[in-house]
Amino acid sequence: MRILLYLLTNLLVVLTISLVLSLLTAAGLLPPELPLLQLLVASFVWGLMGAWISLQLSADSAKRMMGLQMLGPGGGATERWLFGTVAALARKADLPMPEVAIYESPEWNAFATGPSRDRALVAVSSGILEGMPPDELEAVLAHELSHVGNGDMVTMTLLQGVINAFVMFLARAVVVLLPRDSINGQRQAPPTALIWPLEIVLGLAGSLVTAAFSRHREFRADAGAARLTGPEAMPAALRRLGQASVVFDRRDGGALNTLKITAPRGWLALFASHPPLEARIEALVAAQRSGTATSLRLGTR
Repeated sequence: MRILLYLLTNLLVVLTISLVLSLLTAAGLLPPELPLLQLLVASFVWGLMGAWISLQLSADSAKRMMGLQMLGPGGGATERWLFGTVAALARKADLPMPEVAIYESPEWNAFATGPSRDRALVAVSSGILEGMPPDELEAVLAHELSHVGNGDMVTMTLLQGVINAFVMFLARAVVVLLPRDSINGQRQAPPTALIWPLEIVLGLAGSLVTAAFSRHREFRADAGAARLTGPEAMPAALRRLGQASVVFDRRDGGALNTLKITAPRGWLALFASHPPLEARIEALVAAQRSGTATSLRLGTR
């Protein structure tokens, strides 16, 4: 869910910036053929700026789009348990206390977002709060806090910003460099209508990179959860999520996609933000056997 919210916000920002650039060019305020070096610099500025704005808006966007109910130390027994568990895990992980929220949904879902460790937000659905045993839900919360502690939101922002920059640059560079006929000794203007289709195609290619990094960071967050809650809780939580996924898929035809972690099969798996549950469980069990649950690294699975 955090990746979906981030990508939606980022897509809107990038499309807005692209529209502004196109309008400025159409109005004659920008030359139709920018030198490639200047185009590259401008693309990096706009690309990184779009990703940075998306990151700054991520927590507020989640609050508005999902109708989050923000929690404090008071409330009912369930709300107090959730807030207290996140607080205890944050202290154990040596992290600032994040904002804690619940949103109404039967899906089993939890996510963390926010622009920094000091301004993080951890949210869970009412479905997972009511359906998952406390010790396993604690492991899921520890997983989300590990994302915060690992700085995954910032890293994803930097990665997405660089990809955005290359997408913007390559799309415009291709259009500028396309051969064009001359009329009365002057070359025709570049076909700027091709820019957006090229951005879509290049953006899809770039998403392969962000998806691969996202899958890697899930292994790291699983390892962090094992360190914070013990080696058994996170594998048990993943197994239960797999079981719940089957129930949800039978009931709603897969519309809820439990915890957004059921990886697609075939070539679509290249675009998945999460590894298959079986691979995550296997990695945790293998790390437990070798005594390296806290040092899971890229490439182990």
